[in-house]
Amino acid sequence: MDTVVNILVRSHSGLRWIVLALLIAAIFNATMKKKSGIYSEGDRKLNLFAMIFMHIQLLIGLVLYFTSSKVSFEYMFESSLNRFYGLEHVFGMILAIILVTVGHSKSKRAEDPAKKHKTIFIAYIFALILIVASIPWPFRNLGGSWF
Repeated sequence: MDTVVNILVRSHSGLRWIVLALLIAAIFNATMKKKSGIYSEGDRKLNLFAMIFMHIQLLIGLVLYFTSSKVSFEYMFESSLNRFYGLEHVFGMILAIILVTVGHSKSKRAEDPAKKHKTIFIAYIFALILIVASIPWPFRNLGGSWF
């Protein structure tokens, strides 16, 4: 079981870079094309892939949440490490995924291309801020790693 959990932890940690890259690309794309009056199939796919990879990340994260030794429901409030993995990380990430999903859904329903890009920009930028704040970066001394 430790091997499976280790593979999932590494996958979850490595996939973060893909999610961050896709979110940044979607935000940059929405910023650059907001005034163009064009919302292309490529724009839609970029936004969709950012959302899909976030959902994949969520699924791996939920498996880890219930199987990892870093999450202790019994001692959740006894240390900042337990609180971070048991509450802060998971809720920050779920909130970010909700923002991206709602933003993507609203942008699909919008008629005006500028409105589509604006909706993506706002939802994805707030999600990115939440994600960056919720990642256990190595410099935060929470047992995280760069990969």
